[in-house]
Amino acid sequence: MFPTKVLLATDGSEGAALAAQAAVSLSGLTSAELHVVHVWHTPPPPSFIGPPPSYYKFSRSGYEQEAEELLTKQVKRIRGAGGGVAGVHLKEGRPAEGISELAGELGVDLVVVGSRGLGTIKRLVLGSVSEGVVHLAPCPVLVMRGGDGVWPPSRIVVGEDLSEEAKRAAKLAVSLGRDLGAVVLLVLAYPKLPETMQDEGLTGLATDEEVRHWAWVELQRLSDRLEVELGYRPQARTVMGDPAGLIQEVAEVSGEPTLVVVGNRGLDTLRRTVLGSVSTDVLRAVSGPVLVTKSS
Repeated sequence: MFPTKVLLATDGSEGAALAAQAAVSLSGLTSAELHVVHVWHTPPPPSFIGPPPSYYKFSRSGYEQEAEELLTKQVKRIRGAGGGVAGVHLKEGRPAEGISELAGELGVDLVVVGSRGLGTIKRLVLGSVSEGVVHLAPCPVLVMRGGDGVWPPSRIVVGEDLSEEAKRAAKLAVSLGRDLGAVVLLVLAYPKLPETMQDEGLTGLATDEEVRHWAWVELQRLSDRLEVELGYRPQARTVMGDPAGLIQEVAEVSGEPTLVVVGNRGLDTLRRTVLGSVSTDVLRAVSGPVLVTKSS
């Protein structure tokens, strides 16, 4: 489950510095190759009424040189901090697409990208680059934000829906928690109103208590399997309500550095939502780092 090749996307922002910290930490922990990429583009010229002022010049080479300097500076910081860099990549184009395409070309197992520090309201329109990479990249994506002290996490909260994708997310989270020395908590949110769950042995008249019991039993079975496979048992918690809001609440209630792990796709066995449909909501709501896994 651990990555053998990590791609760090950098743009020189505060979020990119946090991403570099996490990428170096994870590549060192797993002995993974670390690649660094910066994707640049030439911004469109502003509109002028009449000819542009004589002092306003557009130079594509100038933007490229600035991008190359930024990338070189980031790589020097990583190496100066004792991190190893296996590959340095400078690409032109749209950042989200360029990062995701390179991830596929290199066959990386994890992309680490920063998200600019946004307030509660502004997180509703999360930076298009990090969110775009989450949806386009062919592998798990770790979005870093939250300021100093968020990495390494002392807690890992996993949004669980018992789909195969969510179970893979739990397995990765437990692997990370074991080696990072972090407590892992599986959180399964289920609907308040009764749902038809005949495939799970329940009827359309199932009570909230029956749903709660079923969810708890299934989480314990998953914890048992993870303990047998990985030698590390996660904690488990079932909660009633909206998945994204509850994951945020559980993640931030303690005030400890917390990594949230969610799956990007997967059929919800409660037949209510797809966890992947709330992964974007989790990204926008949680103030700390979020790792989004992908279907195989």
